[in-house]
Amino acid sequence: MEPTFPSLIPLLAVAVSLAAVPLILLSSSRPNIREFWTLGAAVAKFGLVLALLPQVLAGRVAEARLFELAPGVRLALKADPAGVFFALVASGLWILTSVYNIGYMRGLGERRQTRYYAAFAVCLSATIGVAFAANLLTFVLFYEILTVATYPLVIHKETDEAVRAGRKYLVYTLTAGVLLIAATALTWQTAGRLEFVPGGFLAATTLSARTVKALFILFLAGVGVKASIMPLHGWLPTAMVAPTPVSALLHAVAVVKSGVFGIIRVTGFVFGPRLMAELGLNTVLAGFAAATILLASLLAFREDNLKRRLAYSTVGHLSYIALGAALLAPAALAGGILHLAFHATLKITLFFCAGAIYVNLHKEKISEMDGIGKVMPWTMGAFTVGAIGLAGIPPLNGFVSKWYLGLGSLQAGRAFALVLLVLSGLLNAGYFFPIVRRAFFRNGSLPAHAKEASPALVIPLLVTAGLSLGLGLYPDLFFRFFRLASATAASVFGGPGS
Repeated sequence: MEPTFPSLIPLLAVAVSLAAVPLILLSSSRPNIREFWTLGAAVAKFGLVLALLPQVLAGRVAEARLFELAPGVRLALKADPAGVFFALVASGLWILTSVYNIGYMRGLGERRQTRYYAAFAVCLSATIGVAFAANLLTFVLFYEILTVATYPLVIHKETDEAVRAGRKYLVYTLTAGVLLIAATALTWQTAGRLEFVPGGFLAATTLSARTVKALFILFLAGVGVKASIMPLHGWLPTAMVAPTPVSALLHAVAVVKSGVFGIIRVTGFVFGPRLMAELGLNTVLAGFAAATILLASLLAFREDNLKRRLAYSTVGHLSYIALGAALLAPAALAGGILHLAFHATLKITLFFCAGAIYVNLHKEKISEMDGIGKVMPWTMGAFTVGAIGLAGIPPLNGFVSKWYLGLGSLQAGRAFALVLLVLSGLLNAGYFFPIVRRAFFRNGSLPAHAKEASPALVIPLLVTAGLSLGLGLYPDLFFRFFRLASATAASVFGGPGS
């Protein structure tokens, strides 16, 4: 295990956006000030997370011990390679989303913007808490805060459709939360510990196979809802009724990525590779992941609403990460972790593009997008970059993560996974490339005044598209994602449960 040292930075990284919430609420009548607090908190959060990077790359882990709820049950934060990886993704993309939010919310003249920005800040605090959770208890606490804080964003428009979507979201996620709490309580009762240990800690216990399997089913259901593993995915396409920035960050980065990050924690730091293999738990997870990848891709074809097509694409791509954990090979796990970040930059680009189109031209259906690339070339150029990357075509970063997933498939002797990845790439091209063709190679009936979206909308999507290209050419660019993913995989497969 990595040597730890006491530090307040993980706690400050969680708390900084919470501290901004009352300032945002007090600035409700002064939009410029309110947005200043939002941007300031986003930059400060990212700076704090970035400050942890040199230490974790040097093999040292910052730890903040908070307080005991009961003897041996402590709330604690720990910035290990996996946590810093996820926190960098979420906090970095929050900055761009905050800029995008300004253009989107002002462009549409949305109401209840103060509540919107405040809920966003709470969600980001909860997400960093999930990233830095040192044990299952802390993980569950922030995981459930994230669930509740996301609800006002899902129902933001307060239409009947939005309220129904919010109700469905809560039914799915709160039920999953109960199962996750039950799994955590049963783990404490039977194993007597909750701390995340690279390689897992359950392998060192004397639990029966039946108990371990029951625990795994509870954990899988608990994190599988936010990870949108089929058939637990139904809330995600419905939640696309939320404003596009919510879809972009919370449903392409924070909420759903907390689910697949939970799968990485559970498989790699609770059960461990050896126990997973001995009891065939990885086969169960791989089966669900493979089915989700294929079915979600097929369902995406039938959606004419752009955001819903993107949602089904997200459902499929989240299971790439679950598949990486299930293959029990270092390269596959590293590839799955990389896909957590690389899918985020690609998918947030596509959601940003969808939002720019909606604000600028009020179009949501793919069938209405003929010729749109001729009047919004920067937006649809970035969309093309995202589509190519998600299809796994070089030199975009989606190719890199899929390459390591494929390499891990061969390491594990699971050729079916390699075939699945190739087939999935073809399906991605099948439901994305016709959108690009419509945009650039067809003539449509667009308004005479149609033009590119405002800079506040276009600049963030160009940055995320450029970042996707840069990370494809050099996966360690800026944030050392490749080193962090490799370090996490090495710790899991070099730990006591490996």
